[in-house]
Amino acid sequence: MSDLHPRLTAARPDIADERLRGLVEADRFVVGAPKQVVAASAPLRRDPRHDAPLDTELLHGETVQVFEDTAEGWAWVKLDTDGYVGWCPSEALGATGPAPTHRVRTLRTFVYPGPSIKQPPVMLLSMNARIAVSTMDEHFARTDSGFIYARHLTALDETDPDWVGVAETFLGTPYLWGGRTSIGLDCSALVQMAMAAAGLACPRDTDMQEAALGTAISVEDLTTLERGDLLFWKGHVAIARGDGTMVHANGHHMDTVVEPIAGAVHRIAGAGLEVTSVKRL
Repeated sequence: MSDLHPRLTAARPDIADERLRGLVEADRFVVGAPKQVVAASAPLRRDPRHDAPLDTELLHGETVQVFEDTAEGWAWVKLDTDGYVGWCPSEALGATGPAPTHRVRTLRTFVYPGPSIKQPPVMLLSMNARIAVSTMDEHFARTDSGFIYARHLTALDETDPDWVGVAETFLGTPYLWGGRTSIGLDCSALVQMAMAAAGLACPRDTDMQEAALGTAISVEDLTTLERGDLLFWKGHVAIARGDGTMVHANGHHMDTVVEPIAGAVHRIAGAGLEVTSVKRL
């Protein structure tokens, strides 16, 4: 089991994914039951407790494999999107429905019980939430969850050509460790969400991203980085904008901000962290 990433491996001493039989040791192996996220979003926690650390979040319409349901209302799952494993509230999941056809393209959007913006919304969805649209006119899309303003959606196969621009739409979004929505997100989620909107696969955490994304480049002057270059520190990542500035969600500002690369690198170095790599996609 040492060669399997612990955050992406559905294996414990007492239970494991059937697909890991022969690779890990466990008392029993189970086939995951497919479920879909029916809540607006759902926390994925390290342990089955509401006060356990938030590792990431599940978005509406994403699918998971459920390996265990507890009597206390927790499900141990593996997210199909990026492979993350953890515990989420069972009530946030439902049976898989029609395959999603669209995703939320704006920072967030309301779901209404009927085709009218004057009705009290029933849900608030964040960017990249997935939706199965049954019918759509110029104003509203009809879905199993309700009605969504049509211009806030885009077909799943339509991607944004400027993923850095997508990241910039999150400016002002509060920093939240483990967050992955427009209500709050962390540095690596900002990269993952922006790249997803552009149709680019991206791991969840900074260490995974640093290992998997792009090609390492040697740069003497970080202020000359190209738009879309990624700067990595231990536990942190930022996106170069191509003008000597970078955008990142960070705990210093507790916000998603744009700031000069030189100043940020100097400040972070003062906290004992040097840039570990620069990656070019």
